[in-house]
Amino acid sequence: MRIVRDYQFAAPEDRAASVAIGNFDGVHLGHQAVLELARDWATNHSKPLGILTFEPHPREFFLPDARPFRLMAASTRAHRLEKLGVEVLFELHFSRALSDMTAAEFAEKVLARGLDLSHLVVGRDFRFGKDRAGDADTLQELGAKLGFEVTIADLIQSDRREVSSTNIRAALDEGRPRDAAAMLGHWHRIEGTVVHGDARGRELGYPTANMALKGLHLPAFGVYAVKVDVLTGSHAGSYLGASSLGVRPQFDGEVPNLETFIFDFNGDLYGSDLSVGLVEFLRPEAKFDSIEALITQMESDCVSARGILAEVEA
Repeated sequence: MRIVRDYQFAAPEDRAASVAIGNFDGVHLGHQAVLELARDWATNHSKPLGILTFEPHPREFFLPDARPFRLMAASTRAHRLEKLGVEVLFELHFSRALSDMTAAEFAEKVLARGLDLSHLVVGRDFRFGKDRAGDADTLQELGAKLGFEVTIADLIQSDRREVSSTNIRAALDEGRPRDAAAMLGHWHRIEGTVVHGDARGRELGYPTANMALKGLHLPAFGVYAVKVDVLTGSHAGSYLGASSLGVRPQFDGEVPNLETFIFDFNGDLYGSDLSVGLVEFLRPEAKFDSIEALITQMESDCVSARGILAEVEA
């Protein structure tokens, strides 16, 4: 998959693409439905299939000090979109100049002249342009004048609930990763590089792969049954495990991180990139009366996680 970050420098082979446009945080089922409409058009017209999104997320740009809300880092999003067959990712740099464009200016300068798009798909709730003044109907009208076609996708629901990043965050906040997965169409995954920790897990007999959580929406703190993909390094492959997400109250921690114990694994993962899928919330994190009590609980957590994961399909 090719990544384009400046609308003024799209390569010839990326022009005239059929794209789905949006933030695609989580790449949930609603996003995938929009992508499929773009894919169908691209296939029928022999055009490249693309995604048009922004980095940083506009919400991060306007509210830089707000609580982290993203379900995915940009690299995780790109990894997921590539898996879905996207050929070109227009990951445009979101700036003050871009945010000051009116809807008409954005359609002409970026979509028509800059990227030379032939077809766009947006959700019914799509807004764009300065002060979010343009909507899906506005884009359709502008496309008719500027030479690109626009398809408006209806919002979809899962179990009578609107599929949205907001509802997925709520499910994760409440320790309901399976409900989040039902809206995502995949396990909610946290990706990152394994970093050195304090080695307490190894001392307790449960060596863990530690990952930072900076910039991400934090699911409920606690212990999870997880599916683990080691993406890089000599141990690349798929595994099962149990993860602790939180601040480690047993050791008076303050900075949240993700510590993953991989079952039946022996190897060095420092510097490797991991993707950890949250499958089931086992319990909240807690402070125990003794290290022995903590180890006993960890043993029980691993037994529970193994049982749950044995019944879960990939």
